Amino acid sequence: MPANDGLRLDLTLTQGAFHLRADLTIPRGALVAVLGGSGEGKSSLLLALAGFLPITGRILWQGTPIDALEPGARPVAMLFQDQNLFPHLTLMQNLGLALSPKLRLTEDQRARVRDVLDRLGLAGLQGRRPAELSGGQQGRAALGRVLLQGRPVLALDEPFAALGPALKADLLELVRDLAAEAGTTVLMVTHDPEDARRFASHVVLVHDGLVDAPVPTEAIFADPPPALRAYLG
Repeated sequence: MPANDGLRLDLTLTQGAFHLRADLTIPRGALVAVLGGSGEGKSSLLLALAGFLPITGRILWQGTPIDALEPGARPVAMLFQDQNLFPHLTLMQNLGLALSPKLRLTEDQRARVRDVLDRLGLAGLQGRRPAELSGGQQGRAALGRVLLQGRPVLALDEPFAALGPALKADLLELVRDLAAEAGTTVLMVTHDPEDARRFASHVVLVHDGLVDAPVPTEAIFADPPPALRAYLG
């Protein structure tokens, strides 16, 4: 893969006594599961990528450094575990924040929100607030907001972990299909190896202060390295 065709991480992340070292390249359009034990730094890695934690080193997208950019200026959209839907806003407003932070939406922007809601199976629900939705509907709405940002890299920090297996599988399939359609590069933190098998083209293992290079999913589960064998038990 050309050096400027994808996401390049060459960084050290330090939080108190905790250190995490990453030196890897993720191919453009890859669907990557980030696996590792609790406290190994999986979520911190995504927060650093999105610009919410300071690093030493470089982050490049398509050969261009992005590590000095503010989060809103990076080509990265992040979906957190708690999904961050504002309870006092309708779905139109929650998703509209991706297009207009002051919610001064044009009719074209409103049409874009309605189109995304329709594609996510939420047609006609734009006037509802999060409390009026099921857990699966809230997950779809949160996903819709990051999709509307239209950024080429999507960081998912276990956003569907609280959902039941069937709903989670549906949303992972939806993310996979939409990412393939748009050519989006996805990094998804998960504790569930089955999520990786179901969703990911590659696996990145985080262990012992290191972030390993991505390995094709089928290959890493066929012959797990020692750290993955220890994690799987």
